[in-house]
Amino acid sequence: MKILKILALASLAFVMPLQAKTALLDQNFRPLAGKTAINLQKKYGGQVLLVVNTASKCGFTPQYDGLEALHNKLKGRGFAVLGFPSNDFRGQEPGSEKEIKDFCRLTYGVKFPMFEKVSVVGDQATPFYKQLTATTGVAPGWNFHKYLIDRNGNVVANFGSRVKPDDPAMLGQIELLLMQPKPKK
Repeated sequence: MKILKILALASLAFVMPLQAKTALLDQNFRPLAGKTAINLQKKYGGQVLLVVNTASKCGFTPQYDGLEALHNKLKGRGFAVLGFPSNDFRGQEPGSEKEIKDFCRLTYGVKFPMFEKVSVVGDQATPFYKQLTATTGVAPGWNFHKYLIDRNGNVVANFGSRVKPDDPAMLGQIELLLMQPKPKK
């Protein structure tokens, strides 16, 4: 077991931040269909995060099941999936925030944090998604694009829509990040 830990820690060198952005999470968003915005840094700082742009009428929508399972499995270890509905790709998220919230909860049992409907690409993208894109050099090409953020608020990887929540390579990176110590305040 000790050898596995040493190997895992040594391999962290390969999961280096693409670019340090300590202010990335210092942004406010309303919970889906909520009224009061929360600051992502205050709520989720120090956790490993998987940020996903979602849509209810997409071929990748069944990924909600896997995202919920991943969130539930790892939330006790300092991990969270954060969902951001977007209507940027062929109008596949046309509903109101209440409709989106009801659909996610009733159809897929989604309980992981979902936030207000946003734009994730182009000039209309929120500053948060503009920063994710600038940091990685990759904007979401479709719904269910995933950005992996370490405990220090650095984007360390991104995964296209076809990468499922149970993808071994992505899970391996998440596990490595969860082994990192939590930052001191």
